Amino acid sequence: MKLKMKHWMTGLALAAVGVAPALAQGKFPDNMIKLIVPFAAGGGVDGAARLLAKQLQTDLGVTVVVDNRAGGSGTIGGKAVQTAHPDGYTLLFSAATHVLASHVLATPPYDPVTDFVPVARTGEAPLLIVIPPTAPQKNLREVIDAAGKGGNNWNAAIPALGAPSHLATLLLAKQGKVSFTMTPYRGTAPAATDVAGGHVQVLVDSIISLQPMAKGGRVKPIAQTGAKRSSVAPDVPTAAESGYPGLVYVSWYGVWAPKGTPDDRVQFLNKAINKATEELAKAGSLASLGVEPVVESVDTFRKYIATDVAQSAGLLKEAGFKPE
Repeated sequence: MKLKMKHWMTGLALAAVGVAPALAQGKFPDNMIKLIVPFAAGGGVDGAARLLAKQLQTDLGVTVVVDNRAGGSGTIGGKAVQTAHPDGYTLLFSAATHVLASHVLATPPYDPVTDFVPVARTGEAPLLIVIPPTAPQKNLREVIDAAGKGGNNWNAAIPALGAPSHLATLLLAKQGKVSFTMTPYRGTAPAATDVAGGHVQVLVDSIISLQPMAKGGRVKPIAQTGAKRSSVAPDVPTAAESGYPGLVYVSWYGVWAPKGTPDDRVQFLNKAINKATEELAKAGSLASLGVEPVVESVDTFRKYIATDVAQSAGLLKEAGFKPE
């Protein structure tokens, strides 16, 4: 009897040891989740992050806030997440530019691939190719033909080095077998203004940023870089429809957690973000930003990053780009 009692007590003690961590960990999430956006409020990335935060808050029943940490080409916000406690409560919501920090910056403060855990890719958006409204060209093929004959007289406005706009312009030059003089700007607004005035011949940038000027006739849209036409600009053909099937390039948004975040929490967040994305898509909220919803697993997102980094790094290398 004493032997049986001893065995029973031992089993109870072992069970208690196994339960303790579970009780200590508690329900996840049971506290505020912070989405850090490494850009200023009011931009496309911020808008997408706020939509996601609001939907997640409704779905999960906890407060989800957006914290803007602009500066350092996105690395100030990135650093805040990298150094945060890896518990799943502090996340990075950023764009495709995040994964290219090591290829765009001379001294990046972290490795964007190995120092973070990919959680979910939430959406992608095509870019719009525009030219001055007074330009005689009517489509992408005519632009490529003119650029091929114009030599150094064709300038391409680059709103931000290493950004999707820059990489899509490099891909445009590669696919068209032409050479543009790359003219860097501090953002979309001054770049678009110079295209509208005819001072620069071509600009490739966010469709949601350029569409108002295109609708107003201040710039002429000739093609978009998505695999299919965007609902934001349904009358503008894709580059593939224009005869350049290799010119498919999108900007995309995603969520990352600090390295070391428990896999079960990463998987939970992936499912929660996918569900929120589907709900936002059904409501038409993402379409208003020109964003196509993306719902995929953590592993698929990780593979997508590897492919995207390889392609983008290749384009930068071919162009002789030097990190600053």
